Amino acid sequence: MNGFAGDVRVLFLVAAVCALIMVHLLAVRRTAGSSLTGAVVLTLAVAVVPAVRGEPPHYVAGVALTAGGVTAVVWATGRSRRHRSARRSALADYEAGTAAVPLFAALAERDRLAAELHDVAAHRLTGIVVAAGAALRLADRVRAGDALRHADEAGREAVRELERLTELDASAAGLTEVDALAAAHGVDYRRTVDTAPAGSTEATFRVVREALTNAARYAEGATVRVRIEPGDDRDKREQTDGDHLFVVTVTDDGGTAVEPGLGTGRGLAGLAATVTATGGTFHAGPVGQGRREGWSVRASLPAATVLPLRRWPPRRWSPWRWSPWRWPLWRGTAALDYALVALAIALSLGASLLSADVPAPFGGLLPALVTVVLSGLHAVPLAWRSRAPGRALAAVLSALLLWWACDRAGWTQPPVSDVFLVYGWVELTLVHSVGVRLPWRRGLFAPLAVAAVGGLALASGSGITGSRTAAWAVLAGGLALPALAVWSWGRRTARRHERLRAADARRRVLLDGEADAAVSAQRLLFAAGLRDTALRHARAVVTAAQEGDLRAVREEARAGLTALRDLLSGLRAGDPADDAPPPTVSGITALAARHGGVVRYVGARRPLPAAVEVFAYRTASALMAVGVILTVRTLPDGVEISGPAPAVPAVERRLRALADAAGGTLSTTDRGAVRVWLPEAFAWRSE
Repeated sequence: MNGFAGDVRVLFLVAAVCALIMVHLLAVRRTAGSSLTGAVVLTLAVAVVPAVRGEPPHYVAGVALTAGGVTAVVWATGRSRRHRSARRSALADYEAGTAAVPLFAALAERDRLAAELHDVAAHRLTGIVVAAGAALRLADRVRAGDALRHADEAGREAVRELERLTELDASAAGLTEVDALAAAHGVDYRRTVDTAPAGSTEATFRVVREALTNAARYAEGATVRVRIEPGDDRDKREQTDGDHLFVVTVTDDGGTAVEPGLGTGRGLAGLAATVTATGGTFHAGPVGQGRREGWSVRASLPAATVLPLRRWPPRRWSPWRWSPWRWPLWRGTAALDYALVALAIALSLGASLLSADVPAPFGGLLPALVTVVLSGLHAVPLAWRSRAPGRALAAVLSALLLWWACDRAGWTQPPVSDVFLVYGWVELTLVHSVGVRLPWRRGLFAPLAVAAVGGLALASGSGITGSRTAAWAVLAGGLALPALAVWSWGRRTARRHERLRAADARRRVLLDGEADAAVSAQRLLFAAGLRDTALRHARAVVTAAQEGDLRAVREEARAGLTALRDLLSGLRAGDPADDAPPPTVSGITALAARHGGVVRYVGARRPLPAAVEVFAYRTASALMAVGVILTVRTLPDGVEISGPAPAVPAVERRLRALADAAGGTLSTTDRGAVRVWLPEAFAWRSE
């Protein structure tokens, strides 16, 4: 009979191990909701077994708590493995796809220039051809005179626009060239910024050039001031990464217009698009009042190409900020944190409830109640391990001191010395998190505090004889060694994370440099083509109009249009029709163009971790369809992609799986749209 009972216990143990393996595999291969359901079902099934056998209620509760704690940790480790696999897959796709970044950056610049040509120069040349052709067909002198005057005015505007486009050589887009530009215009100029990324310096050059041109057109005689300075508090509030920006301002105090109608009305809009594309903000408008009303142009631009680092803990921390009602327990690092809480409670209360002489270990109702409360106070702060490890450790040590005080008063069982011996891993876990999250000057207190409080707890044990103060000093010194070792392990983990961030930043700088070089080459090619063809024909249109040769006007305008068409066709000959866009947030634009969709970017553009960029691209690819309008919103802690809810259930399941693998969320709105939020912290999790 005893042998049969032993066989049953062995079979039960094997079944439990197999069930835990299944929970782990579910957490690795399925979304949080479905795998969590499996974990809960397993816990309930384990608890049902002793209940069916007629075990006492306290024993059933102990089995449920212990099984729940162990299952929670197994499930959370499976979730961590799922996230790690997702990150590795995303990084592999990023490495494989970034070779296309320079090419698609050049293509995007070509499309932008082509659109500007179409909206300005091509439109003017087309109007000239139409007006000249109509006048020649009707042989009307009045109409011919009007056509010649129109050709002269429109031709001059076309020449100005084409000349502006041919000046987009990136070699003339540094801060030194901005200095020369300001000196050539003789304005009040001051610059206190020494270095900036290529995109920001080019945007600075364009902002200053356009603003000075507008001042020359519309504010003759005005005093013009140009300032390039570090950003102030207002700019830091506007920017996602306010510590790395500078501000370009160009102001005048008002003047008179040289000649009306010289502008095209697109200059400020183009500047706003350029500045926004670099991740900055742009404002322009009148200043002052009365007869001396002036104009101000202000652009805030990134001063460094770096990845914004997460601050741990957040500046405005509160327990409500990280509560389960605002943030699901199964998302991100919170999964393992709350699983550790469940394990700590299971090991402290569950193991006691499994004892055959319950409630004897608690010593009565009041000690039992105090022990339950103290166990919760000692375990719950583990939920703050990843967000506020310093506060969590302070709370745990405070609970341990309170337990020591209650132990001295005889209110608790088991004694605090036994509690620390069995559950001291809670303090050591938080010491490791402090080493990872906090600077070493602030984090060094953690191992020392654990050693001091832990030594006090151990020195209060019944087995200590002699001076308890001396015992406390010896035990604290002994505990300091493992606590410092765990803290040093956390510091090494933090340094590894910093190296990963630095490597990612260096990779992005190199990639941005390659993209800038490709864009510059595209601009040079574009400018060379314009100078040799369309610009020459536009100048010939003006000359023919001044000479009164309407037929030559029409022919030269036609030749200019043909040259523009040939130039764009030649540039499009190298289109990578079969190549996929790079798996980045910027690559979503090319993806939308290929699928006949539209993408809108909201928020200041900034570099995101590579894994987040890839998941954003994958999400957009799943949502993309003909005519679809997607919105990509950059948030302080990640990126959000929203669009119409997919009609196919398989697409929705894929979106849910993508969000889940990245530690994000998928939600729906009342207007039939879906939103996928991808947290930036996904790229740097250590769990």
